[in-house]
Amino acid sequence: MKLDAPVTGGPCWTELSTSDLEAAKRFYTRLFGWRPETDPRQEAGGYTVAHLGDAAVAALTPLYQESQPVAWNLSFAVTDADAAVREVTAAGGTVLLGPMDVFDVGRFAVAVDPAGAAFQLWQAGTFPGAGLFNAPGTLGWVELLTRAPELAVDFYTTVFGWGVEAERHYTQWSVGGADFGGMVTMDDKFPHEVPAHWLPYFAVEDVDDAAAVATRVGGTVLMMPTSVPDGPRIAVLRDPQRAMFGVYRAADDR
Repeated sequence: MKLDAPVTGGPCWTELSTSDLEAAKRFYTRLFGWRPETDPRQEAGGYTVAHLGDAAVAALTPLYQESQPVAWNLSFAVTDADAAVREVTAAGGTVLLGPMDVFDVGRFAVAVDPAGAAFQLWQAGTFPGAGLFNAPGTLGWVELLTRAPELAVDFYTTVFGWGVEAERHYTQWSVGGADFGGMVTMDDKFPHEVPAHWLPYFAVEDVDDAAAVATRVGGTVLMMPTSVPDGPRIAVLRDPQRAMFGVYRAADDR
């Protein structure tokens, strides 16, 4: 990812909604070396921020509703959450929650694109988003998996003004000329019950070692470590509560 800090229209934060917060803390601490800190306020609902050094890099939360899936969620930075949700609905998306204020740290909303992939909008207050990108243990790439790529291009370029670079096998997203993510078309290899979704990729020093550690501490390897032609070495993993995420070698230039 060519972004090194949150910018308007780009990914700024990622958080895990999980059915077992304490188990998730243990798993990701072992895997990424995170230092999780849970907000003690009752109204924070167990919201836990993971740190590397002094930098906030991700969040872990309990499930707040019975219908909420165990999954990693991505937030994109906007200057005005209320205006952004109007753009989402006008472009064919659906707003599931908000906009609503989160103490003084920001204002957010949860939305779904026309093909069913959920994402979040974040208007910064005192908290702009992740304090570190692209370093081992931090967010370094985001990927949309969808069965409707043309619809996705129309939607996200309209809502966020993203640039699109379509190569033969892969489409990349950019904001202000900086690449930050890509898009994969879900074909028949993907089970029908798997919905369109956004997948975060975290940088690691060694993809093979990360896959081995994840397995050792109760996770699953969904896609074995693979070197992408002219690209990075990657793997797709699943944590013990079944949330999916990717890892890639930090030394590889995306």
